[in-house]
Amino acid sequence: MAARSLTTTLALAFAGTTLMVFALVGSVLYFALDREVKQQDDLDIVLIARHTRRLAQEIATLADLRAHEDRLTSQVLGNLAMSMEVRGPDRKLVFEHNTAGIADPAVPSPTLANPLGASQRIAETSIVEWHNARGVPVRGLAADAVLGDGTPVTLVIARNMTDRWRLLDYYRERLYGAGLAGMLLAFLMSWMLVRESLKPLREMAGKAATITVDKLDTRIKVDNVPSELATLVVSLNAMLDRLHGGFQRMSQYTADLAHDLRTPLGNLRGSTEVALARPRSADEYQSLLASNLEECERISRMIESVLFLARAEHPQFVTTLSELDAAKELARIAEYFEGVADDAGVHLQVTGGGRVHADAELFRRAVSNLLANAIRYTPRNGTITLDAQDTPHGLRVTVANQGAPIDPSLLERIFDRFYRVDPSRKSDPESTGSTGLGLAIVRTIMELHGGSAHAESDAQSTRFILTFAHR
Repeated sequence: MAARSLTTTLALAFAGTTLMVFALVGSVLYFALDREVKQQDDLDIVLIARHTRRLAQEIATLADLRAHEDRLTSQVLGNLAMSMEVRGPDRKLVFEHNTAGIADPAVPSPTLANPLGASQRIAETSIVEWHNARGVPVRGLAADAVLGDGTPVTLVIARNMTDRWRLLDYYRERLYGAGLAGMLLAFLMSWMLVRESLKPLREMAGKAATITVDKLDTRIKVDNVPSELATLVVSLNAMLDRLHGGFQRMSQYTADLAHDLRTPLGNLRGSTEVALARPRSADEYQSLLASNLEECERISRMIESVLFLARAEHPQFVTTLSELDAAKELARIAEYFEGVADDAGVHLQVTGGGRVHADAELFRRAVSNLLANAIRYTPRNGTITLDAQDTPHGLRVTVANQGAPIDPSLLERIFDRFYRVDPSRKSDPESTGSTGLGLAIVRTIMELHGGSAHAESDAQSTRFILTFAHR
């Protein structure tokens, strides 16, 4: 289906509106003119009928009436459209004036069927309209009058409306012509105006078409943009900012993932090549397989973490929230890590308490990641504290450990994927348990709960703080 042109659609809408306005105004003017013309003609008919009745009443007999024919017909002289008939008591025609084209012997005037009585007042409401056998439009009236000797006569005053109809037809045709011309003019003018008004939108579309993966930093200018489109431009630029940031993060993430995968794969390949360089004993092959198994486990953990982060960013990621006892959960996590902590020579301490509304599995994973990270960087004989405190902003879970402080400028970056404070640890064999994704997973879990995660560090301790908002 072909797309509709917005310019043409708006222009047609304006043209249609203009035509309707012309039609409405023209109809009002047309009917007003028709009414005014009829009222004026009716007034002339009424005045002529009244004056003719008075003249007839001054005439003594029917014979005198014929003698004064010119006096009576003078009332319609000068107007070729006006006519007069005078009929006797038997409704026979006594005389007439200018009835050619109006009177029709075969079709008597409808007014004769019910003329006004001699005592009835002649008014505009007495006028009737009819068409003769030839279709000529006529308006008129019939009124009785009494001569001086008491002889009744009937006066018929009528007007041929053909000229009025022609005038109205001419006026109506001009209205049609003016309406169509106005519609075409409105269409052309509105088309040009709309096209010019949409020029900034076309420029925006052209600018957006130039934005590619290599030019995600390009922005649409807001200069000279109508206020109605300014919000759209701001929204598009904000969307480009998000896309640019997301693409940069994805590029960095891909590069970091490739770099971190290269280390264990390199270790696997190197150790295997060394082992195959010459025959080895069974113990040496067993040691090699154990080392390779550790590298495979490291890769497996990294892939698992990457998949978790990918699923967590999906809008349909499902969490099952429930109310948990924070003290019991922290104690359970500390008990699980007790053996690892003993091997590292680190003491675990659980304090505080409170209730938290969270997904149990995700809560345990977030705290476990922080605790594993703390064990890794806490010196022997150090103490790690797991604390839960209820605050006005929500339940606050803190994992604090002793050790070297972190530079304040790096406290936010440590939550980035694959970021490590000490770059040398990326290839450090002792750090094979770390994938560089633990803290990123912690922040993602907190975002899923509508909470926050941040770190604080000084000479006394390094503290990772999770804040779960109240429900």
